[in-house]
Amino acid sequence: MAALVREVTSSSGREFEREPVPDSALLGSGKFWGMYAGEHAAGTEFMIGPLFLAAGASLSDLILGLLLGNLLSVLTWRFLVVPIAVTKRLTLYYQLERIAGSSLVKFYNLVNGLLFCFLAGAMVTVSASAVGVPFEITFHVPADMFGLSSPSFTVLVAIVGVVIAVVAAGGYETVACIANIAAPWMIVVFAACGIVSLGLMEATNLSALSEGKYWTDAIAFVQEKNGPQKFGFWQIVVFAWLCNGAMHLGMADLSIFRFARSKASGWAPAIGMFLGHYMAWIAAALMLAALIKLQPELALGSDGKINANPGLLAFQSLGWTGIICVVIAGWTTANPTIYRAGLAFQGVLPKSSRTAMTLVAGAVATIAGAFPNLSAQLLGFVGTYGTVLGPMGAVIFVDFYLMKKLGLREEYAIHSGMQVSIAVMIAWLLPVAVGLYLIFQHGLFAAYAVIPCWFACGMLYLVLSKITQDSAVTSS
Repeated sequence: MAALVREVTSSSGREFEREPVPDSALLGSGKFWGMYAGEHAAGTEFMIGPLFLAAGASLSDLILGLLLGNLLSVLTWRFLVVPIAVTKRLTLYYQLERIAGSSLVKFYNLVNGLLFCFLAGAMVTVSASAVGVPFEITFHVPADMFGLSSPSFTVLVAIVGVVIAVVAAGGYETVACIANIAAPWMIVVFAACGIVSLGLMEATNLSALSEGKYWTDAIAFVQEKNGPQKFGFWQIVVFAWLCNGAMHLGMADLSIFRFARSKASGWAPAIGMFLGHYMAWIAAALMLAALIKLQPELALGSDGKINANPGLLAFQSLGWTGIICVVIAGWTTANPTIYRAGLAFQGVLPKSSRTAMTLVAGAVATIAGAFPNLSAQLLGFVGTYGTVLGPMGAVIFVDFYLMKKLGLREEYAIHSGMQVSIAVMIAWLLPVAVGLYLIFQHGLFAAYAVIPCWFACGMLYLVLSKITQDSAVTSS
């Protein structure tokens, strides 16, 4: 997103944060394809890919499930987000402010910023795992959720986190430039990791991998050490579809596509989904399978369980090239994420400087990165992230498509002058509270909660808007 904004501001000097983007600032589809390639073929892929194998996903389920899930994800961007974005041409935050009220949006920004920090923290862990390999700094996932790794790794996380935070605080232009340069190279390295891993297992293709039982043997080894798990076809589909639920169902990418000259730009996420969330995830999973076949002892943490150590996996596949790729991939993901978190925090405290808030976000991300179990829970975290932030997209969807048709006032907060829309607040928080309860108290797979919460939020918002707006008319 920042790369797009930078291009606009370089010619106009404005970011159009509180007004529609004018025709003179619109961009062609090519800008969006490049941005999504760099954004979604990055550090998280090294962490998430091996987790599928560790969770017991079969190879056929992974290949077909990711294919369907990523297709659904692209279609959601194209047909849910883009039509609203090119019509309104407003940022997510300003659009929500007009609907929900400025005070409620500040709370949303706080939640959004904190979740961004935890995601960035996982990427700090990823980069630190790679930096630690040549220095023989051990990386293991402790038993406790908030347990630390070795003291030396914790210090390394702090150093990496400080560097990332300082770079992000300095501004996004250099970060975006380096990320755009690195993205094509990283995609090639991801593919090379998968091909080399097949070669190390003496499997000439994916069929040979399955027939030779290398994949199933690796799963059996993980199950023996970590305990039985099952990650089936529909879990893979739903995860692939909704791991970016906050961006498409939650409408966060309205801020990106508001610059799109045409709806055709809405197909751009396909390059990120199928090169990053498809090819790169499978390649990263193959890296763990190869390590288990060749050197299973290296896959074991100090607790005797299998840990997805991105740095070690990449080093075993491609040596120093793999190490450099993991460092850069984690860095290019963490930097824009910390930058976005800083902007969200600045929205909470408008008088604060972006630099100060970015450093705060970097500090929070670094602290999160010191707890490796957080990054090991990415399969669950991104579903929780979508459960919390995704439903707000239903509010925008209902406000855009249904309010006028049902005789209700759209963007009611801006017209009534309210700071907090009770209708939006209840419609958002009630389904999210129920979803989080089911996730943390009853073990519901986090991604399964996203769609029900989204629909519940939209329906509640519609009903409560009818009640509150009718009451306002009656009282006046």
